[in-house]
Amino acid sequence: MAKEKVVLAYSGGLDTSVIVKWLQLEKDMDVVAICGNVGQDERDLEPIRQKALDIGAVQSEAVDMREEYAQDFLTRAIAANALYEGVYPLLSALSRPLISKHLVDIAHATGARYIAHGCTGKGNDQVRFETSIKALDPTLELVAPVREWDLGSREEEMEWAEANGVPVPTTKSKPYSIDDNLWGRAIECGVLEDTWNSPPSDIWTMTVDPQAAPHEGEEVVIGFTAGVPTSINGKEMPLLDLIIEANAIAGRNGYGRLDMIEDRVVGIKSRECYECPAALLLINAHKNLEMLTLSAEVLKEKQNLDLKWADLVYRGLWYSQAREAIDAYNAYTQAHVTGEVRMKLCCGSLFMDGIRAEAPLYDYNLATYDESDTFEHAQSEGFIYVHSLPHITWSRQQGPGSRQ
Repeated sequence: MAKEKVVLAYSGGLDTSVIVKWLQLEKDMDVVAICGNVGQDERDLEPIRQKALDIGAVQSEAVDMREEYAQDFLTRAIAANALYEGVYPLLSALSRPLISKHLVDIAHATGARYIAHGCTGKGNDQVRFETSIKALDPTLELVAPVREWDLGSREEEMEWAEANGVPVPTTKSKPYSIDDNLWGRAIECGVLEDTWNSPPSDIWTMTVDPQAAPHEGEEVVIGFTAGVPTSINGKEMPLLDLIIEANAIAGRNGYGRLDMIEDRVVGIKSRECYECPAALLLINAHKNLEMLTLSAEVLKEKQNLDLKWADLVYRGLWYSQAREAIDAYNAYTQAHVTGEVRMKLCCGSLFMDGIRAEAPLYDYNLATYDESDTFEHAQSEGFIYVHSLPHITWSRQQGPGSRQ
């Protein structure tokens, strides 16, 4: 009788390597290991793919998802100015629904009824993977070995790995937990769990120390077409390449570090450090261009929806009616978000230094105070009276004026 197949979201680290073998021994399953390249440090995933086969996976694939990630996910995140709790760009929360989509597609292609992941029982990613997978195909069953097994510590896990023929790290384990992709890096655990500890300097790899950054700073011009970044310093390029270039520019100027207390989906507050040079640069440039091209009422509504969008995606609800509805709103708003924003980077700081658009709502002749002023000043008196009328009535009938 053929064994059941399980598709595993596989990174090649200790946890998912142990899971490959654990699923074989404890669940009697054939493992299909899938490693997605969403722009993490490991550009060549072939050794990781081969490692899964060596451990016993019946099939192993390394899937390059970077273009899809940039075009289908990051464009929407930029349009939504996606900053969870108004502070940091979504990282893992954006990549998980994309990886989930590929896991489901491969499950269908291989006839697997199960999908497994290596997430812990108190993290966000278990919610994101499982909610996304269930939204895409409710008939698939989920397996979460880390929530089931009794390997209480990393040392126990390594002992189990050695006893069962799973390659284990030969060097001291990393003191931090790191997840990275094209949009940045998330760092937690270790000494960071004490909120009074300063982040050690070795956690930062994308950005130079702001104190060591060039004091003269650097100007960068970001060009947008319908809300999507399309050029840097006048050079047009695909979004994937543009993000890589923006990471390099902002990083060498010490810009893009965050240290925050974050509210996880499962109700725990967590201390997180993030390194997101391109994401913060592009979102800030985009927000400035929106201020030039969107009306006041649209901007007010969009600020609320931007926060809602980030919260939905953070909670694993990429595949939801609510996110798609906000995207439809954003698609309309981005039609005229076309222009250039000049930003000044200096020692870890970012400033807008100039802005222009093809169809701005800023009218120089209305805004200026020189002789070319076309604003009808005399009309203001009538406007102010009508604008104040409800408050005049309130004051006379109920407020301060009624007591005179």
